[in-house]
Amino acid sequence: MKYLAILFSLFILLVIALADTGSMPRFLKAIYDFPHGDKLGHFLLYGLLAFFVTTALIGAFSNRSPRRVALWTCLVLATLIGVEEFSQRYFSSRTFDLVDLTASYLGVIVGGWVAYRMKK
Repeated sequence: MKYLAILFSLFILLVIALADTGSMPRFLKAIYDFPHGDKLGHFLLYGLLAFFVTTALIGAFSNRSPRRVALWTCLVLATLIGVEEFSQRYFSSRTFDLVDLTASYLGVIVGGWVAYRMKK
């Protein structure tokens, strides 16, 4: 699971870098080309990220409380996601959106919760 978490994290970073530079491939844009598709994208991408990373870290720190590992993982992810969303104000190709941030946070909550429940 840790390799999947690493690969998916790198994928997310690549998508962010492409979006920040205005170089998002047409096929990725097309995936979310429906009303509120970007909100669903935020929820799914960050939910999967939270699930993979939380599952990997619960396994890596098996001597610690899964609940505590899940909570800290989700808090760190939420902080990083918040910083990334706020940083969009400094890129001409991006726009800050509080609804996107909310969808991202909901994805982290659901993904982290599912990982915790599966490993509990």
